[in-house]
Amino acid sequence: MSYDPPPSHPYRPPGSSPSYDTYPWVPQQEPPYPWVPQQEPEPAAGRRPQRRPALGHHSDLRVLRSAYRWQRRVATLTALGYFILFLVLSAFAPSFMTSTVTDGLPTGLLLALVQVPVTWLAIALYEQTARRRVDPIAERIRKQAELDARREGAR
Repeated sequence: MSYDPPPSHPYRPPGSSPSYDTYPWVPQQEPPYPWVPQQEPEPAAGRRPQRRPALGHHSDLRVLRSAYRWQRRVATLTALGYFILFLVLSAFAPSFMTSTVTDGLPTGLLLALVQVPVTWLAIALYEQTARRRVDPIAERIRKQAELDARREGAR
């Protein structure tokens, strides 16, 4: 008696018989092949099909992520850009940084003191871009999620 190993491929060729006994009242179904497009199941009678995909696959999430990414970049580049400018001027333009603006106030000290208002400006830009770009998208997604949850709860 010899043992025949199972085939190396996971799919049966079309038209082959199954390796187990089937009952005549159970319809035989072919396994899904990766190259054959899958058919959508028919919606149940009385139910409308969904007009759009579920929220997890929605493009609004991608839009929200990109808006939030843009918001972080603006605020970060505002604060870090000014600080890097201050460091570059300190390293490569010492004569400019030691020159006086008014009686005894060097330019370097004035630029260092201006760092605090620039940080406040970065915070204000962050909040303003959040209100203008990110919050409306997040609110729209939140409302859509609540609507989807109510629809699912009603079923």
